Amino acid sequence: MEMFDQVQEVLDKLRPYLQRDGGDVQLVDVEEGIVKLRLMGACGSCPSSTITLKAGIERALLEEIPGVKEVQQVF
Repeated sequence: MEMFDQVQEVLDKLRPYLQRDGGDVQLVDVEEGIVKLRLMGACGSCPSSTITLKAGIERALLEEIPGVKEVQQVF
C-alpha cells in the first residue's frame, strides 16, 4: 500500500473527532515522508489547530506509518 493511502486510512480514523468539533482534514500530498494537510471548517481557523496538527494528527501518523517524517499544514 502506498504511503498516501496509509495516511488516508489513519486520517479516516481521526476524522470523526475533528468533525465532532466542526472541523475536518484534507490530505493534500505526501512527498518524501512529509505529509501535507489542509485543516478545514472550524479547524482551519481554530487557535489550537497547530496543536491538533502536531500533537494529534502528526503523532498518530508517526506511530502508525514508518517513513512519515513530519506533518505540514497548507492553506
